[in-house]
Amino acid sequence: MKQINISNDIIPVAEFKVRISKYLNSIKATGRPMIITQNGKPAGVVLSPEDFDELVYHKSLIESINRGLSDIQKGNIFTTDDLKAELEKRRA
Repeated sequence: MKQINISNDIIPVAEFKVRISKYLNSIKATGRPMIITQNGKPAGVVLSPEDFDELVYHKSLIESINRGLSDIQKGNIFTTDDLKAELEKRRA
């Protein structure tokens, strides 16, 4: 995902509603998300489906890594031998 261009990528909701097709095409072409404002304050962000999928994937990956690091700190770990024994037990 590309950086937001402050002068072009922040627009009021009324303008977005009038030119929604144009802005959706711009998001697709530039790869930049768009911030939609309401009453002068940020109200939402529109981004491409690909960028959304990437954000969700990275969030999930980071959460998984953090769970692993937390398990290490708590001592919830298996040695290689423990893991092999557990797998053999489950296969039997």
